Amino acid sequence: MLSEELYKTAALLMSPGKGILAADQSVTTMDKQLSAVGATPDADTRRKYRQLLFTAPGIEKYVTGIILYDATIRNQTDDGTAFVDYLIAKGIIPIIKVDKSTKPFEGFDGEVVTEGLDGLKERLEEYFKMGARAAKWRAVVNIGENLPTIESIKFNCLLLARYARLCQEAGIVPIVEPEVIYAGTHNLAKAEEVTSLVLRTLFAVLIQYRVDLKAVILKTSMVLAGNKNEKQSSPEEVAEATLRVLEGAVPSEVPGIVFLSGGQTPEQVTSNFNAIGKLEKENGGLPWQLAFSFSRGIEQPVQEAWKGKEENVSTAQKVLLEVLERNCKADEGQL
Repeated sequence: MLSEELYKTAALLMSPGKGILAADQSVTTMDKQLSAVGATPDADTRRKYRQLLFTAPGIEKYVTGIILYDATIRNQTDDGTAFVDYLIAKGIIPIIKVDKSTKPFEGFDGEVVTEGLDGLKERLEEYFKMGARAAKWRAVVNIGENLPTIESIKFNCLLLARYARLCQEAGIVPIVEPEVIYAGTHNLAKAEEVTSLVLRTLFAVLIQYRVDLKAVILKTSMVLAGNKNEKQSSPEEVAEATLRVLEGAVPSEVPGIVFLSGGQTPEQVTSNFNAIGKLEKENGGLPWQLAFSFSRGIEQPVQEAWKGKEENVSTAQKVLLEVLERNCKADEGQL
C-alpha cells in the first residue's frame, strides 16, 4: 500500500503540462535576493514573499508541487492558515528540502559533500505529519581541472541513496538532485561527459541500495558549456546533449525528470527548456515525463516586480503566473 501511495504522488507531481516551483532558498540566499531588490531581509519579509507566491490566483494551474524550506513549512499566511494547509487545499503537493547544505569534502580540494542525514528519519516523520509528501536533497558536482573525482561523485550518490530510501520508508517521494554546476570554463563536451558519469553512477547506486526507482523523481542540470566558456551553447545544442545524456543514463522506470535552472537567467533557461521540449516531440516522446523545477529561473522577475512593497503584490503575482505559463508552454516546445 505504501508503494502505491508513492507511485500515485510521483504521478501527480509529474502531471503533464505543469511544473514544480522551487521556493526552498535558505535564509542566507533569500536575504541576498531580498536585499538585491531593495526589500528588508528579515523573517517577516521572507514570509510575505512566500505568501505572495503561494496565494497567486490560479497558481495551481501551472504547478503540481512547491519545494519548501524548513522555516517555510512551519509558517502561515496573514490570516493564520498554515502554508502547507493552504497549498494542499489548492491541490498543490508540499515538498520539503531536507538536506543541510554543502560542506568542503575533506581531502578533496574544490569538492563538497552534502550534510543532513543525522536525524533525517525523525525529521521525515515530522514532515509527513505536517503534510509533506515529497522531499528534495541536492548534491553538488563542480567541474574544474581534475574535477570532479569519481570518489566524490560516488560518496554523494551514496548519501542520495540513503536519503531516498529513508524517504520511501516514510511515505515520501524522494527528489534526487545531483547538480552539475554551470559556473566554470568547461566546454559542452566536458559538461556532457560529467553529467553522464554522475547520472550513471547515481542510478547504479540507487539500484544497489534497493531504492524503488518507480517512486523517485530526478532533478537534473541541463547540459551546457560553463558560464565562463567563450563558446556558449545554443538552445539546440543544449537540447541535443541533454536528451543524449538522459537517454543513456536514466532507467525507464523513473516516472519523471525535472530540470533545475542552476544559475541560468530566466530567459536563457526557458529558451533551453523550450528546445528540449521541441526535440522531445520530434523524437516521438521519451520514457519519462519532463517538467521544470526552477527557482531563480521563475522567481527573479517576480522579486524585481515586487521589491518588498505591499502595493506591488498583485503586479508581482501577475508576473509569476506569466513566467509559469511561459515555462509550461516551453515544456511542450510551443514558444
